[in-house]
Amino acid sequence: MTDDILKEAEEKMTKAIDVMEERFLNVRAGRANPRILDKVEVEYYGVPTPLIQLATISVPEARKLVIKPFDRNSINAIEKGIFEANIGLTPNNNGETIMLVIPELTEERRKEYVKEAKALAEDAKIALRNIRQDANNNIKKLEIPEDEEKKAQEKVQDLITKYNKIVDEKLSDKEKELMSI
Repeated sequence: MTDDILKEAEEKMTKAIDVMEERFLNVRAGRANPRILDKVEVEYYGVPTPLIQLATISVPEARKLVIKPFDRNSINAIEKGIFEANIGLTPNNNGETIMLVIPELTEERRKEYVKEAKALAEDAKIALRNIRQDANNNIKKLEIPEDEEKKAQEKVQDLITKYNKIVDEKLSDKEKELMSI
């Protein structure tokens, strides 16, 4: 019984790490990354549509994104959607494609991004602690001998220690990425 609880807790902890990594991708590092456009919605024939469904997005240079719409008539709607998404980039429309130039990051802006990454890592740790608490509560509900309960709770604690270390490593990697010029 405790093995099932531990297995479920580990699966949830893995998902929490995955979510943190996914959210880290939206923290810019001064390089062009098509993922920053994931949340851009475009009003296309009256229907809010994700940008990725309306255009191809390429990275011709380290700090440039090029958006080529499938339908040339949607280029103005895409431009408007990028403005409204408030991602901090100004689209340049040449009639066929839209170019987004990623500005060079200042030291101050890099530090802001590091703060944002730390907040995301802290959210992941909070999720891990909640998972630990749920697992421990489920172990208590089993009505097993006290020594088995303690062993199971120690295993849960070992899991959270392992996953907190992973969060710290991923955060450290992201900080290095953000602070490198």
